Amino acid sequence: MSGSDVRLEESWKRVLGPEFASPYMQQLREFLVAEKHAGKRIFPKGADYFRALDLTPLDRVRVVILGQDPYHGAGQAHGLCFSVQPGVRVPPSLVNIYKELQSDLGIPPAAHGFLESWAQQGVLLLNSVLTVEEARAGAHQGRGWERFTDAVIRVVNDECDNVVFMLWGAYAQKKAAFVDRQRHLVLTAPHPSPLSAHNGFFGCRHFSKANDFLVSRGLDPIDWRLPEKPLRSSHQG
Repeated sequence: MSGSDVRLEESWKRVLGPEFASPYMQQLREFLVAEKHAGKRIFPKGADYFRALDLTPLDRVRVVILGQDPYHGAGQAHGLCFSVQPGVRVPPSLVNIYKELQSDLGIPPAAHGFLESWAQQGVLLLNSVLTVEEARAGAHQGRGWERFTDAVIRVVNDECDNVVFMLWGAYAQKKAAFVDRQRHLVLTAPHPSPLSAHNGFFGCRHFSKANDFLVSRGLDPIDWRLPEKPLRSSHQG
């Protein structure tokens, strides 16, 4: 997984080149190749490992939402945290995100869970770990992805201004604890999982707070409404 053989949007490739050249990324690539040769199904497909970065170039990042792992069921994951492919049942955490959107901004819940239109507007939907084995949640934790996505967050922190970080749950809050709160807006709340959403995710109003902040900085707000019929973008890095 060297910088030369990775398909990735150019603005990210420029700043993340040293990561791809690092030994830990070579070891990660060897691990993934070995897992596939052993007959294990890995999600998402290889072309979608970096889809969050492909859809949201560095100079367009306005909001960062952090997840943990890709969904591990067949046909679900496609490289964006909390998002699932068209035709897949909306996962419970995303159902709760939609509930908060409706409470906060009056946006009715979408009938699908495909969030690419957010990514295209500058919402970086980044998981901490970018791959998973089928039916084995967390199977690829500790293999190097966390170090890579730490570097992604660090680049956004250092090279962008006036970004809104939505940190839901203790994991995301710890991962992005170094973000400069003088330079960016950091919003924290419990995770939208059914296990914790009632502890303060509901009522957090992060979506309106994000837009208020962006507008106050002379930036366009995010249109959090999702299209009725989700269409996969053809954009590739």
